[in-house]
Amino acid sequence: MPRPRRWRWVMAQPSSTYFKPRGVPLAVLEEIVLTVDEHEAIRLADLEGLQQEEAADRMNVSRATFGRIVALARRKVADALINAKAIKIEGGDFLMAGPHICDDCGYRWELSPGVPMPQVCPSCESIRIHPIGWDRGYVLRGGWRRGRCHRGGRR
Repeated sequence: MPRPRRWRWVMAQPSSTYFKPRGVPLAVLEEIVLTVDEHEAIRLADLEGLQQEEAADRMNVSRATFGRIVALARRKVADALINAKAIKIEGGDFLMAGPHICDDCGYRWELSPGVPMPQVCPSCESIRIHPIGWDRGYVLRGGWRRGRCHRGGRR
């Protein structure tokens, strides 16, 4: 049995989650799915120009894992650009850094990179916690869209 995956830290919500070539009808386009953690890897490596070691630390993964993530992401983006495919950004194995809230008691707290996400609310011990301002359909391993809560169990 393989080792469980480490959650990848994502610092910024993608500003747009869909890109398509201009002038090509959506109905005839092939679509490539770029995960949120792959989007973050491209942002850190190519936009911010970080070395792989520093970018890996920010995402809470090993340097080798970061290299694999960014290589796969670049391959997907290149395929979309060269072959005129749409890019959809969703899903992945990640945790959002930043403000979080409990759905039951409304308690808010700031989650910093490198600090593990609590399994329950620090105030009321509810399991219904999530990042503020983030579409819950994208949280943790596909999260709510697949009918699972943020801890991986059934709702």
